Amino acid sequence: MTYNTAKGTRDFLPLQTSRRTFIFETIKKVFNLHGFQNIETPAIENLATLNGKYGQEGDKLLFRILNSGNFLENIDLSQQNSSKELANKICDKGLRYDLTVPFARFVVNHFNDINLPFKRYQIQPVWRADRPQKGRYREFMQCDCDIIGSNSIVNEAELIEIIEEVFSALNLQVTIKVNNRKILAALAILIGKEDCLTDITIAIDKIEKIGLEKVLDELRTKDFTPSQIDTLKPFLVIEGSNEEKLSQLKDIFRDIEIGLKGIEEIEQMKDLISQEIEIDLTLARGLNYYTGMIFEVKSKEIAIGSLLGGGRYDNLTGIFGHAGISGVGISFGADRIYDCLDQLGRFDPKMEKSSDILFINFGFPYVKTCLQYAKRLRAENISCEVFPHEKQISVQTSYAAKKGISFVAYVGEDEIKSGNLTIKTMASGEQGKYSFEQLKTLLKQTNSQTNKTYELNNNCKD
Repeated sequence: MTYNTAKGTRDFLPLQTSRRTFIFETIKKVFNLHGFQNIETPAIENLATLNGKYGQEGDKLLFRILNSGNFLENIDLSQQNSSKELANKICDKGLRYDLTVPFARFVVNHFNDINLPFKRYQIQPVWRADRPQKGRYREFMQCDCDIIGSNSIVNEAELIEIIEEVFSALNLQVTIKVNNRKILAALAILIGKEDCLTDITIAIDKIEKIGLEKVLDELRTKDFTPSQIDTLKPFLVIEGSNEEKLSQLKDIFRDIEIGLKGIEEIEQMKDLISQEIEIDLTLARGLNYYTGMIFEVKSKEIAIGSLLGGGRYDNLTGIFGHAGISGVGISFGADRIYDCLDQLGRFDPKMEKSSDILFINFGFPYVKTCLQYAKRLRAENISCEVFPHEKQISVQTSYAAKKGISFVAYVGEDEIKSGNLTIKTMASGEQGKYSFEQLKTLLKQTNSQTNKTYELNNNCKD
């Protein structure tokens, strides 16, 4: 009988785990270079913390946890009008939907323990009750960094730099898209729907998935008039260079202050960065808490969802009783980044093996000498294993082949007497005698050559 994982979740084999760790460590290294500090928050949050922070669409995707014990006690099922109403009475906790809202709670709870501006990063799993599909999972890792306690546009510029550094280190070619929620707020004012900004952003956020006309159809179902739709449509098809787009926006929003402020913020950020960005006026980031600059990253090389999202939130902590703290952050989608690197063949082949050399076990007292050699190699940062059982040589070499181990060492009576080990190269089958120093040099040179080959192959792909 096969016990499948829950839909939208996955097991990870050693090779996959090694590759994922490489992604996390690459991102973490850049975060550390910029002075961000690591925190962690619980997987489980009170629903009071999560509800109402992600809009109606997001709230539907919260994984709720049944209350402990007899959760139906004192519940009259005949009086419940909907499943949502029932869920609210039998569930008071849920799995975190993202890392940003729990971070806002964290800031309020630990406000006296942190220094502002507070630069934090967090690499942990999140859960969404979404429909699983390619590149979209119900359990996935987010790699977030945020700067809270400062409203300076310098922070946005630094985040753009972080984005460029991470994807450069991962050898992925991407497009960095930006917009500003103030521009979208101005659009809502322009069409006389300033109280419906959430409806507008949720709909616009679907343009890439369902197309412009279906987005407009969705807005029509929400009582947007033909005149309002006609005013909105030209905005969503603005084209040209970044400068041309901004010029058109200035004309459209010449009498709307919040729109001009959004344009100004984009221009200020552009002046501070050297990285290439694309102003995408259809970028909306449907989450309710964004208030300023918003970001998204797409791959230039393969068709997949966004690899990163984020933006400015001016008062997210206000919902937890501490108003007026502005923040801005980004979140790398590690799982989609993994899929990109995998499809493009960008992972280091060294990740496909666990050790550089395996010592064949001929039994006592030979295995004791093998353990001593292995300890000396590990002290030189060379990975190695000693086979734990005295089995047929073919069984032990088969183990090495399956793990991608490049060399095996034979240490028998002759090797102990001479001090020279018999080393077999698994790829060619060739054998030779090596002193310990010669073996050490061989393994280090092999590792060095593997790294150079990987770098050369990647440079050729670029």
